Amino acid sequence: MVDLAKLADEARAQADEPASLVMRFSADEQLAMDCGASLAPWQIAYQTYGELDADRRNAILICHALTGDQHVANPSPVTGKSGWWEFFVGPGKPIDTDRFFVICANVLGGCMGTTGPASTNPETGRPYGVDFPLVTIRDMVRAQAMLLDRLGVSDLLCVIGGSMGGMQVLQWAALYPERVFAAMPIAAAARHSAQNIAFHEVGRQAIMADPDWAGGRYLEQGSRPRKGLAVARMGAHVTYLSESTLHRKFGRKLQSREAPTFSFDADFQIESYLRHQGITFVERFDANSYLYLTRAMDYFDLAEEHGGILARAFRRTRTRYCVMSFTSDWLFPTPDSRAVVHALNAAGGAVSFVEIESDKGHDAFLLDEPDMFSAARGFIDAAARMRGVT
Repeated sequence: MVDLAKLADEARAQADEPASLVMRFSADEQLAMDCGASLAPWQIAYQTYGELDADRRNAILICHALTGDQHVANPSPVTGKSGWWEFFVGPGKPIDTDRFFVICANVLGGCMGTTGPASTNPETGRPYGVDFPLVTIRDMVRAQAMLLDRLGVSDLLCVIGGSMGGMQVLQWAALYPERVFAAMPIAAAARHSAQNIAFHEVGRQAIMADPDWAGGRYLEQGSRPRKGLAVARMGAHVTYLSESTLHRKFGRKLQSREAPTFSFDADFQIESYLRHQGITFVERFDANSYLYLTRAMDYFDLAEEHGGILARAFRRTRTRYCVMSFTSDWLFPTPDSRAVVHALNAAGGAVSFVEIESDKGHDAFLLDEPDMFSAARGFIDAAARMRGVT
């Protein structure tokens, strides 16, 4: 049985003093943000795997999704569970830590050690809460670039990530084309759709309608908007799955009973599953971070600053791309990936496209998908050969 109170205490402790590497930037090392604010002092939490080679040409940056973190290939210090991409990253795996120097940072606005709403505001000594400035995907990438500068990594063999991580990959390649040799956005899009913004808004309203949200000041009051965040997680989790996955795993099977209770109890297995997802999530993730990161995804539109023409975002690109989608992903469907491919073609970019047959929905990029692994291994190995990385 999970000790939820202990889980919550451990998660809260990560905000300022993470159980990972952390790079701190002083008051005179400001991070300029799209909203007009400048953040200082601030910090970014990260993990590394493998070794940087003598030529500093073997670095791979992994960008995590909405509820992910820097613990991509090691156990989470909060839940104790294995790294969220352990199938993909490690010795002999597609992202081979025997060959590559792998970096994964908690995003700006997160709650696992990079400065965000759960962090302590140095001016007040209290958590930022909703006083934290609004974050964009571009802000996240700028923060990562400052981390890499501090680490002495001037350019990257590859940037790779799925979902919100894939948005960061596209932003990296557009903002710093000279620093990115290869890019692999997976199950992502160049802008958030109206439908996805709508899903996020429902989740945000659920959080803010919870009385324990307390106007975003719940940490100061020693409370958490557990019910609202659980509902937000339940709704979002449905979008990560496919109808066939739900039918195969749950169908209309009842939960530990032979007949309906004729009540609002969790009669069906799918109800019990979603409630479990909600309950466990709220103790490991900060509600305000959820608000901020979903908003960052909503604001993302790579073409917007280029007159609405996506190809212009890639006009200087010399980066090589491998764009991946999944057939059953209805959150970021294949046409979203094709739009990126068409824009790259129009810009004269070097791009390959892989649509992977899977019935696992959007979450397929986090699961054991052999076709994804083989495509990624081939692309990364080819990039390494071109760069002379052994």
